Amino acid sequence: MRSVQALVVAALLLLPAFDVASAGEPKQGGILRVYHRDSPGSASIHEGATYSINIPFMPIFNNLVVFKQDVAQNSVDSIVPDLAENWAWSSDGKKLTFKLKPGVKWHDGKPFTSADVKCTFDMVMGKSQQKFRQNPRKSWYDQVSDVTVNGDFEASFELKRPQPALLSLLASGYTPVYPCHVSPADMRTKPIGTGPFKFVEFKANESIKLTKNPDYFKKGLPHLDGIEFTIITNRSTAILGFVSGKFDMTFPTEVSIPLLKEVKSQAPNAVCVVEPINVSTNIIVNSSSPPFDNPDIRRALALALDRKAFVQILFEGQADIGGTMLPAPGGLWAMPKEMLESIPGYGPDINANREEARKLMQKAGYGPDKRLAVKVATRNIPIYRDPAVILIDQIKSIYIDGELDVVDTAQWFPKVARKDYALGLNLTGNAVDDPDQSFYENYSCGSERNYTNYCNKEIEKLFDQQSVEKDVAKRKKLVWEIDKKLQEDVARPIIYHSRNGSCWQPYVKGITIMVNSSYNGYRYEDVWMDK
Repeated sequence: MRSVQALVVAALLLLPAFDVASAGEPKQGGILRVYHRDSPGSASIHEGATYSINIPFMPIFNNLVVFKQDVAQNSVDSIVPDLAENWAWSSDGKKLTFKLKPGVKWHDGKPFTSADVKCTFDMVMGKSQQKFRQNPRKSWYDQVSDVTVNGDFEASFELKRPQPALLSLLASGYTPVYPCHVSPADMRTKPIGTGPFKFVEFKANESIKLTKNPDYFKKGLPHLDGIEFTIITNRSTAILGFVSGKFDMTFPTEVSIPLLKEVKSQAPNAVCVVEPINVSTNIIVNSSSPPFDNPDIRRALALALDRKAFVQILFEGQADIGGTMLPAPGGLWAMPKEMLESIPGYGPDINANREEARKLMQKAGYGPDKRLAVKVATRNIPIYRDPAVILIDQIKSIYIDGELDVVDTAQWFPKVARKDYALGLNLTGNAVDDPDQSFYENYSCGSERNYTNYCNKEIEKLFDQQSVEKDVAKRKKLVWEIDKKLQEDVARPIIYHSRNGSCWQPYVKGITIMVNSSYNGYRYEDVWMDK
């Protein structure tokens, strides 16, 4: 028998699809007005590490393949062609070939060809003369030896060894194809794509505007005339704008559980859904420098956490506790509950955990009369600041006095990538619910997004072992073993996995909120307004 929780999740999954099905024939026209939570550092998705970039700029682009945008839970079964017409694996699993759609044009009128595919992924792999300023997903393609072309409409990924998950990585909202003829610098400020909407302007700290691409290769799409994002960093102000009718939609998956009540009380006709979004809130420590080069202090931090308190205070109980991979039922690779609770710090006895943590701190030379003072760095938006304040309060119990150090979005990811911090509160958004994406990007030695400098060559061998495994049941057991070891090693202590709300006015149709990735499905090409 299905649990009540499973039934509730199933109902939530059905809600957006039901809205689409019952909405009637799509109407053409209208500008979709959305508020944006902060000002992105640039418009270049390949150089970004936050969905503050994906949400406004994904509508400009296409991928080779994409997760079907009206299926709420991403999986390999929901991948469909986009710029590709079809794809095929070689018999040995070491070559993935795409046949491309002919007749597709970039927004400046130039033709899209296989050369653009090669240029894009050569840049991502760091093989081209032109370089990205930041390249957070280079590690995704470590097993790709080359991207080759055969004429204008065929491109192949040649692999060093089989990697079945490559197709899922290519379907992510972080994997658009860029034009060969536009420089990386121009893509940061005036991006050109093949997508349903064209770039109009980006005024930092003010707005982002897109307009309909009348020559979009998917006939009849998009329905909207354009999209306008107004940047409002204050959550309460943004919500007031939505309930007053100034905005047609909230920033996706950004409405907190407490604010959701406010929305429903003031705008009872608004359509709202709450979903797990594959974003973990976690502690990052610079393990290369004192004092957190001491493993005892890192273990003490993990033991000090009262995860349930975070979930209760910030989400009124509606968030999930887990390891690296997204917890079930939203996640497909989560450790079993009993395995998770066997990890130090995940057990229910918080007082015993903290007593053990204090002993480790005393072993490292700290105590009631010699406390450790440290800045706790975090990004200057509420979903980062709020849990950072709770973290500072909790670590007081183990002789650590934290001082909040807030950093603007444009500087946050470069700062942590260069390890310019000691202790931080971070959110890790995973672009795909797949272990290859999470493990290689966040925990492999030398990866740009391995912010804690964690490096365990034995674990990396297991990364490769699970990556080549075709049997899903066998792969899951390997993934659980890896995830458990990452938590025991205090690689990046996971506090909780978020559930957040998204709301839109009742006249907005065609919205599907992704259950297990905030980074996929926000191209808005199927969205329309019935007013």
